[in-house]
Amino acid sequence: MRLSRYFLPVLKETPAEARVASHRLMLRAGMIKQQAAGIYSWLPLGFRVLRRIEQIVCEEQIRAGHIPMLMPTIQSADLWRESDRYDAYGPEMLRIQDRHDRELLFGPTNEEMITDIFRTHVTSYKNLPLTLFHIQWKFRDEIRPRFGVMRGREFFMKDGYSFDLTRKDAMHAYNRHLVSYLQTYERLGLQAIPMRAESGPIGGEDTHEFLVLADTGESIVYYDSAVTDIRLDQRLIDYDDVAQCQKIAQDFTAVYARTEETHDEEKYAQVPKDRQRCARGIEVGQIFYFGTKYSKPMGALVQTADGEMVPVHMGSHGIGVSRLVGAIIEASHDEKGIIWPEEVTPFHCGIINVKQGDVETDRLCDQLHEGINRLGLEALYDDREERAGAKFATADIIGLPWRVTVGPRGAKSGLVELESRRTGERQELLAEAVAPRIAQIYGVEQLSVVDNV
Repeated sequence: MRLSRYFLPVLKETPAEARVASHRLMLRAGMIKQQAAGIYSWLPLGFRVLRRIEQIVCEEQIRAGHIPMLMPTIQSADLWRESDRYDAYGPEMLRIQDRHDRELLFGPTNEEMITDIFRTHVTSYKNLPLTLFHIQWKFRDEIRPRFGVMRGREFFMKDGYSFDLTRKDAMHAYNRHLVSYLQTYERLGLQAIPMRAESGPIGGEDTHEFLVLADTGESIVYYDSAVTDIRLDQRLIDYDDVAQCQKIAQDFTAVYARTEETHDEEKYAQVPKDRQRCARGIEVGQIFYFGTKYSKPMGALVQTADGEMVPVHMGSHGIGVSRLVGAIIEASHDEKGIIWPEEVTPFHCGIINVKQGDVETDRLCDQLHEGINRLGLEALYDDREERAGAKFATADIIGLPWRVTVGPRGAKSGLVELESRRTGERQELLAEAVAPRIAQIYGVEQLSVVDNV
């Protein structure tokens, strides 16, 4: 993509309303524009990142055996009355009426709707276990939306719903989700800690929030620092292996880690003092087991092998996809701007032409751009008639992990500079070596021959 043909409204000044790094940098990098309190348009650069995160979340859910679908944003109030949540949910729910005075709502979550879908189509234990998920826009009328996409009113979320015959089966679904979420966050370059939490208006007996530690986090958390040393085994996880999922879940949840609402001073006191930590965290996901809370009142029953009709055991599992954009920036930035992990970067690398209009630099940049794109990778080529300093500043603020700089002196010898945004490490390469090197970084097979440049 040539920057001269792209829409990237980078701001030179920091907007006054931006109080945290992610909000400030998303506005400055031209990723979002506020349309109303807590409601944003996702501009092309931000939209690219959002879609990359969505794809990773979706891939990991499918890998865990979960089935994607899509439910509407507008829901009937009658469904919520069946579960007795319509009046209980609170002012965060946006209630509306259509032209026929039918009561509707803009969905903050989908437990009732998915239960209605299940009860319509599933009647036998032979169809269990079943987990359905979708990634959809939600709306919660926050009283004080703030911190950009970290606490907005409209947000993009993955919510999944599991259906099982027994509590034992449902707890395997719980553990399976816990492991799949850990895998997801690892791919996103984040360390998210599962912490015992409160269920809130969704309800349920068991729930864990996943929090990324950050000074700007809204949640106060207490934890044993040993939990930050636990890593997923790199072996291939078998999500059908009940014992394996249970073991991994136990490894993470047996260590003390709780949100402020569930903090237990007596249990916390048993943690060695040198490992006791109190910090702030950003919530990026939550899993729930709530048994028959919805299936029983809404009549989501299945027939057992003995012919008995019983309510299914349910769980729900959410990841804030749009919130993750902010969380990644909070965890990965410096004074110059964003530093994207390779998995979620909007473009795989940037190409900076130091002297636009110079015949050799223009030719080399064009061929580098073509060569990288032919490998199925995407380079953002800054071909604007701008001074070099402005181009470097733009590259820093938008945070592409790799930058290729082409200047007239090196171009005469076919040499360019490749720089890591994260480490600042630079190396001089022959131009024809750049595309293979970028392909190697991203683990892309070179399916086509790159012409010498």
